[in-house]
Amino acid sequence: MNPVEIKDLPGLIGTEVGVSDWLLVDQDRVNKFADATGDHQWIHIDVERATREIGGPIAHGYLTLSLIPFLSQGMLPVKGVTRGINYGSDKVRFINMVRVGKRVRLRQKLIGAEPKAGGMQLKNECTIEIEGETKPACIAETMSIVYGG
Repeated sequence: MNPVEIKDLPGLIGTEVGVSDWLLVDQDRVNKFADATGDHQWIHIDVERATREIGGPIAHGYLTLSLIPFLSQGMLPVKGVTRGINYGSDKVRFINMVRVGKRVRLRQKLIGAEPKAGGMQLKNECTIEIEGETKPACIAETMSIVYGG
């Protein structure tokens, strides 16, 4: 997508702003997330038990959600932005498990843009897809505010 002016963002509501490249969710990423969050549940980190009991380890739902900022980089370039902040999330749903070794990608649609706090508040519908599967891993509405100078 070509860079747009902040003032033109409301005109893009309803537009798919991008689809990311695929990203491999490997065991190392899952283990590091477990260490960072303290969530060491066996379904994520005990490969032998998870393989035996549930067909293999799965990524944390919040790991999947946390990939949105990385996967969305550069999807909606906005001219003149001096800074942007995360403002929150709405309606986060974990619909399907991401098995370790699968690849995921982000499909993002702008669903809101309105002036707020001296900037423009953006609301995006973020769908994390799993390669080869019909049901996505996660659908979340994320909010951010971008500021221009």
